Amino acid sequence: MNAAPLFARVALIGLGLIGSSVARAVRQLGLADELVATDASPQVRARAAEIGLADRIADDNAAAVKDADLVIACVPVGACAAVAQSIAPHLKPGAIVSDVGSVKAAVLRAMAPELPPHTHFIPAHPVAGTEDSGPDAGFAELFINRWCILTPPAGADAAAVERLAEFWRRLGANVEVMTAEHHDLVLAVTSHLPHLIAYTIVGTADELEDVTRSEVLKFSAGGFRDFTRIAASDPTMWRDVFLNNKEAVLEMLGAFQEDLSKLTRAIRRGDGEALFDHFTRTRAIRRGIVSIGQDAAGPDFGRPHGPLPKTEGEG
Repeated sequence: MNAAPLFARVALIGLGLIGSSVARAVRQLGLADELVATDASPQVRARAAEIGLADRIADDNAAAVKDADLVIACVPVGACAAVAQSIAPHLKPGAIVSDVGSVKAAVLRAMAPELPPHTHFIPAHPVAGTEDSGPDAGFAELFINRWCILTPPAGADAAAVERLAEFWRRLGANVEVMTAEHHDLVLAVTSHLPHLIAYTIVGTADELEDVTRSEVLKFSAGGFRDFTRIAASDPTMWRDVFLNNKEAVLEMLGAFQEDLSKLTRAIRRGDGEALFDHFTRTRAIRRGIVSIGQDAAGPDFGRPHGPLPKTEGEG
């Protein structure tokens, strides 16, 4: 039996992977008496209505947020300011407004000045996702045992922060609270830099003159294959992430380039001890991630493998 609803009305703006996953979880868990959703794309709105993502699909942002107690902007970071402007005149007093962006300081600067003082703006980042996007990509279990980071501005209403935290806990997430600036620095190294590296490596492989595209696809080993999964992420979202968190990303990129130079020197000089020490240290990071339940320890990352081919004479 589901617990009592946390909100009378929840409004979701944007029905990509995160928005459609939140919608499915809210409906499945009964976290709202009514769930209203919308998207900038008429095609997405039509598909959302077809698959029943919400109790009501609104034609625009203003209609979606009318009388909503919780509004979540599930849009690329670069679209947050426009969303705030479109909903500001239509928000009810006491409404909680949040987002799901991977960058927080830029979102705080973009949205906070646009929102009326009678609302509670609490940026959030559910650290979860896949390489897929769109309303059909979402699933209710996406946030289970993942982290959702809240970055309330100074002076934020404590009761509103706790209410939003409870919302994400009900969705299965672990909740952490930190400043927007600290969030952006942490995510620059744990998420943004890895994506930048993945995009670079896959792009480099595609541009090599001595290696054909068919060979890259055919002989993709585990490492390259995993990079291609990351590099398949939504290009609009990641363009906005890098443009809106450039200071932290550039800082982490500088540190990465220094470490890469050290490894380059070790390889050039045949310094096996330096390579071994570095790889031993990084291996411990992987084991730590597995030990706290943020990934599975199954072989080959849990990928299915087919049976061995039968030999002649086998029945």
